[in-house]
Amino acid sequence: MIFQPVLNVFLLVLLFAPVVFLVIWMLVAPRPVGKTPRWLWALRLVLLLACFAMLLRPGIPGGTTQTLATQTDIVIVVDTTASIVAEDWNGTEQRLEGVRADVQSIVDEYPGARFALITFDATSELRLPLTTDTTALMSSLEILHPEVTSQSRGSSIGIASGMLRETLAAAAESASDRSRMVFYLGDGEQTATSEPESFAGSAQYVDTGAVLGYGTSQGGPMKITTGDVTGLGGDYIEYLGAPALSVIDDANLQTIAGELGVSYQLRTADTAIDLPEAPTTTTTYSDAGSVGNVIELYWIFALVLVVLLGVELARATMLIAQMRGLAMRGGAR
Repeated sequence: MIFQPVLNVFLLVLLFAPVVFLVIWMLVAPRPVGKTPRWLWALRLVLLLACFAMLLRPGIPGGTTQTLATQTDIVIVVDTTASIVAEDWNGTEQRLEGVRADVQSIVDEYPGARFALITFDATSELRLPLTTDTTALMSSLEILHPEVTSQSRGSSIGIASGMLRETLAAAAESASDRSRMVFYLGDGEQTATSEPESFAGSAQYVDTGAVLGYGTSQGGPMKITTGDVTGLGGDYIEYLGAPALSVIDDANLQTIAGELGVSYQLRTADTAIDLPEAPTTTTTYSDAGSVGNVIELYWIFALVLVVLLGVELARATMLIAQMRGLAMRGGAR
């Protein structure tokens, strides 16, 4: 027998002990004829004890269930240039909202995988090394803000290629039996004057993945990014006296997908993300993934409570009916 109390046991005892003491005293103390019968106080004591037992959430160890463990290392590369907050996702939302939603879908699709997060703007940065802590991954994305506009000097969509290759190579060396997936999320806009760096050097370590593109051909305006808590100013970036527009570059994104050997998807808010299956050789239902279950028993005490409360309600209804009958006879006189 195991217990999973909804509150600390000490607190439960403090809550129930005074009431139980009162009920026991009413049960054993002498009383005038016509007062509440002892058997009813005995039922109330049972009701309290059943309620206490239910809140302890008793159970017994049950069988085991097999869980899907994705034996895969997944590296997520996210564009954090100013264009990632361009407002053309789902109408007028920032592209970053779509990025966060899609990363959550990736996390949900591959339970048990290890995730790493790389971001890039003027430079690339390993924000999170490989870990199974998906909460840390999503927290990193929640506080993610693009580079400060005043410090922006142009960026290359391939600047993260070296860091990606190093991260994948280290993962392959430390756990050669695990597969590796890469997801690149960006708009493909090359604002540096140089040619984009190639991701071809990472292809040998990549089993599958996808390049996910964000933005529209019409483009979206971008708010000035700052270094404060919110990360965004109130004004929009301007070019020649009008709001500057960021436009997706499908060709660049398709080139990156070809270099990595993965598929390319143009992402929109009204279409579901199409994620590849993790390599079947490393995704298995195994005994090592079995976890213990608990067969809950609190429902038994809940049924006892329902029955005892039914007795109380029936008695209360009967007493009300008797009082009304007496009132009607008194009025007739």
